[in-house]
Amino acid sequence: MTLTEIVNYRRSVRNYKALSIDSEKVKACIELATLAPNSSNMQLWEFYHITDPEILKKLSIACLSQDSASTAQQMVVFVTRQDLFRRRTKSMLKLEVQNVTDNSPDEKQAKRIKSWKLYYGVIMPFLYTRFLGVLGVIRKSLMYIVGVFRPVIYQVSENDMRVVVHKTCALAAQTFMLAMANERYDTCPMEGFDSRRVKRILKLPYGAEINMVVSCGVRNENGVWGDRMRIPFDEVYRRL
Repeated sequence: MTLTEIVNYRRSVRNYKALSIDSEKVKACIELATLAPNSSNMQLWEFYHITDPEILKKLSIACLSQDSASTAQQMVVFVTRQDLFRRRTKSMLKLEVQNVTDNSPDEKQAKRIKSWKLYYGVIMPFLYTRFLGVLGVIRKSLMYIVGVFRPVIYQVSENDMRVVVHKTCALAAQTFMLAMANERYDTCPMEGFDSRRVKRILKLPYGAEINMVVSCGVRNENGVWGDRMRIPFDEVYRRL
């Protein structure tokens, strides 16, 4: 399908046929989701592909037993992992140093490597570290001072950074759902779930958070609730 066809085909499906879907195709769609844009390429996410019937049943209950969960053939749980920021910064620093070594002129390598060491070795750890909200207050205070002299990013509190991680994960979820639509598979992103129960079912560590649960299958005849409705485009579109 073309992108326009994919976007128009994708709907939030509330009821699926009792028809199995190819788990390898779903896995391939998850792999495509890893190509989604994400803040500073930190990739603070994990994707849990659920195919086991017993786990699906438990997740369905945790998702409030809504039809989009109880009739799902498979599920994918999108999880944020801000707690892995130190591991990710080390990986990204190693990658960028290698990129500089392979692709930059010799006379510019030292300066560029120094910049990457500052970015992934100091700035990113400083932004993503959490400590009872205190570090966020310090970061915001610094930004307000610096902002007097030049443009800065003000959204640097601990909650702001949590939002950044969830936005990034949501981009991956949307990429996944579009990839699934291209396979003529259907999905429904669910925010109605008991996050504590989902974390227990998946045995997630304390620092992990559930971004969304996406059910998967093939839409039933009554799986889509009526025609798609959107606010008139002129009400939301602004050209300057």
